[in-house]
Amino acid sequence: MNPRRIWKSLLAIASLIAPLVGASSLQFVHAAPAGEDIVIVAFGDSLTAGYELPPGAAFPEQLEKALRAKGHKVRVINAGVSGDTAADGLARLDWAMPEEADAVILELGANDALRGIPLAETEKALGGILARLKQRRLEVLLAGMEAPRNWGETYVVQFRQMYRSLADEYGAKLYPFFLDGVALDASLSLNDGMHPNAEGIARVVERILPDVETLIERVKAKPDKES
Repeated sequence: MNPRRIWKSLLAIASLIAPLVGASSLQFVHAAPAGEDIVIVAFGDSLTAGYELPPGAAFPEQLEKALRAKGHKVRVINAGVSGDTAADGLARLDWAMPEEADAVILELGANDALRGIPLAETEKALGGILARLKQRRLEVLLAGMEAPRNWGETYVVQFRQMYRSLADEYGAKLYPFFLDGVALDASLSLNDGMHPNAEGIARVVERILPDVETLIERVKAKPDKES
């Protein structure tokens, strides 16, 4: 993989524009009763939303379609915001997480890596998000990212390991690299060669789908808890 292209791709991530789904402040919720839709919130930066893609082609929409095609009764809510760092996500979490949420796909960190934000700051912010989601009794799939090689091999390795450590600490399921099989593939990019096209998002969905199904099973296995 060419480091210059990795850097270029991460730069593109920070410029994407995504819709924000706002919601009420955090409070405890029940797992979805049998027969009702399970609500999964895709909470992240612009990779969650679908830059320059037609309606229905963004990650949350394609994921919901794929899950329903396999018989899962789910809704996937798009809560991605362009340019968000982990700290930005933590700052909006309380009002951006829908009350009806059962599970979360947490995809943040690309912009932190792009900007070379100290690893301790990113880890603290992601840990804060995971702690609040755990307090709310939500199941979490943590989607990792890769850091540009410009910051040196030590940063790259520690950045990657950060996701594993956080997943272990907070009991989240880890998907190591959100763009696995998609990053730097021109056939899965828009005409600018940097942003995922609809086929690129479909590849992301295809690869992450088994982990999301495990997330759903975790939700189903949870007993209802009183608020």
